[in-house]
Amino acid sequence: MISYLRRVLVESWLGRVVAIVIFLAFVGWGIGDVIGFMSEETDVVARVGQHRIPTRDLAMALRSEMPTITQQMGIKDPATMSPIMQGQIAHQILQRLIAQAELLEAARQLKIIVPDSAIREEVFSLPYFKGPTGQFDRSVFNQRLSAQGLSEQQVLDMIRDDLTVRTLLQPMAQGATISTTLLDTLVNYGAKTRLVDLVSIPVAAQPAQPEPDTATLQRYYANHPWQFSTPELRHARIVVLSAQTVADTITMDDAQLKHVYEEQSSRYNVPETRDIQLITTPSEADALKIADTWKEKGDWKAAQTVVKGAAAVEMPGARPTTVPSDILKQALFQAPLTQVTGPIKTEMGWAVFRVTKITPAHSTSLADAKPEILQQYRAAMAPSVVTERRRQLQDAIAGKGLDAIPDTLGAAAISGSLDAQGNTAEKQPAPIPASGKVRDAIIHQVFTQNTGDNPNLIEGPDNTWFAVAVDSITPAAPRTFEQARADVVAAWQAATRHHTADQQATALFLAARQKGSIADQNTAGVQIVRDIPFSLAKPNKALPPEVVSYLSHMQAGQAVMAENADTFFVAVVSKVFVPNPPASADMLQKLKNNLAQAYGDDLAASYVQALNKRLPPHINNAAIQAALSAAGFGGPAQ
Repeated sequence: MISYLRRVLVESWLGRVVAIVIFLAFVGWGIGDVIGFMSEETDVVARVGQHRIPTRDLAMALRSEMPTITQQMGIKDPATMSPIMQGQIAHQILQRLIAQAELLEAARQLKIIVPDSAIREEVFSLPYFKGPTGQFDRSVFNQRLSAQGLSEQQVLDMIRDDLTVRTLLQPMAQGATISTTLLDTLVNYGAKTRLVDLVSIPVAAQPAQPEPDTATLQRYYANHPWQFSTPELRHARIVVLSAQTVADTITMDDAQLKHVYEEQSSRYNVPETRDIQLITTPSEADALKIADTWKEKGDWKAAQTVVKGAAAVEMPGARPTTVPSDILKQALFQAPLTQVTGPIKTEMGWAVFRVTKITPAHSTSLADAKPEILQQYRAAMAPSVVTERRRQLQDAIAGKGLDAIPDTLGAAAISGSLDAQGNTAEKQPAPIPASGKVRDAIIHQVFTQNTGDNPNLIEGPDNTWFAVAVDSITPAAPRTFEQARADVVAAWQAATRHHTADQQATALFLAARQKGSIADQNTAGVQIVRDIPFSLAKPNKALPPEVVSYLSHMQAGQAVMAENADTFFVAVVSKVFVPNPPASADMLQKLKNNLAQAYGDDLAASYVQALNKRLPPHINNAAIQAALSAAGFGGPAQ
């Protein structure tokens, strides 16, 4: 309940403003002014002007938000954190409460008063308090409050505070405008289009040269010795503990599986669902017009425009329980497929609809659902299991190294030789039980750790832990020309193809730069594509990134040459223009709205930042400790 109501503030445009303010406040004034609030009382955690933040509010926020924050940090139980870390999180949560308190204090000074009628309307509009009919339900309201341990007055005060803050900030944010000159400048800059002629010269398409004489090969061998030596190999033992390695060791008993299955019965026992297109209107005459047009043209979009102000909605996968009207529910789930039905009078007005798809009811037995339930359970539990078993793995390594890792921990162990690229002596990827950044971290550790060093458990990316023991090192060694001759021939031919492609691209680039255009090419392996459009607003995937990085600065007739690992490119801008119009009316309006919103957010953030200087908070550290204790945490925070 608290989290839901808080989201009214923190997950909207207003929330972005408050987030900026909290960051600025945290950087600018740290944990606040504690000098001016040294009283012994612990029932008030902070004071902003005449506004008080009760300790109980911080305690409630801690209970609500601390588990989520710590879970994001990979910590299963907040109580296991150090008192210092708990105190830091408490201060961060307090910053948000202070930011809201500053706004409420400013509203009080400006004599902004929210009438009771506005609070009543807001309560009635919250989906959280609505019953099956879609209307405010007093019994649901009472039930929700009771479940969260809140009184009616506390909830009304929270809603009053939120409306007060919105009343103060919304005029600033919504009153921001953007000038036509700036909008036109930005639109024209983004819409400026360049037509590009692109030549691609793949290295692999160049003809292979015949094997040269031995003297040429020996000269290439002598000039590139690093290409023809065996790499350094290290024999290592590796142990990895990760969510992937422990997953198979996580089990569920039959009672747990059955409980989850029953909890998700709506997922595994799906009634008939229907995809529905629905239009409602207060007038029967208007509904008849909609029905006639829809039946005549069969067009959903056209049907929506027949009557101005009619409410149109698509309901994919609708179930009977999701339809609030009994009359409409019965009609929807008896109507034939693809036929326009109505008008039908319902509690919400007159309805016209069409069923576009019917999915029959289906059930999944517990036996069939078990693998999926177990997989989801393992995925959810694995991060916390890794955290729990890390200490056991650490103790095992400290006791007997990597020679006696218990099978029950779910750690994966492997030993073998690999080079600095993670390949075996046979040039195959080493079967390290990790991938991506974790694999890279393990390989890096193997090649930085000394032979005989005691293994230590190291934290890697993504809540992964690993330990390495390097047993032996085989230094890199050069191969003789005779041993490497086949590789020398292949490397020489690859270098020759690369050089040939480079020469072709250079000749084309010099000619294009001089003429301002690219002539047609008949050379084998050369590919040319003309008039590829490119703009900042509409990048073109047909253009390689190596070329795109230059285009926005180029004028008509200018050329550029670039390359990637296997292809050379030559590009010439043949034309630069701004489309007329530069963008559709919808896109222009969307950009204008987005810019105005950004300006409004900046304006509101600047105002709140100024409030922080005019209404500096006074924080009571003793009350923070009291709030931590009341929330079930404790220990002196520094």
